[in-house]
Amino acid sequence: ELIRIVRTPEETIVLDFTGKQNGRGAYICKSKECLALAVKKKRLDTAFGVSIPVEIIENLEKELS
Repeated sequence: ELIRIVRTPEETIVLDFTGKQNGRGAYICKSKECLALAVKKKRLDTAFGVSIPVEIIENLEKELS
């Protein structure tokens, strides 16, 4: 199962559990390991065109729990 991560028009990055939130999205599998791999290989940075701060990554990890 995949989960969508979205960079909203307000420039925030959040998990989109509905799959319908407005903004640029990227999909990863629904586990902390997939998120860690995407962060390590800078795949989310590439998908969103911005460098993602550590605080946002920590918030995404908490939401996945």
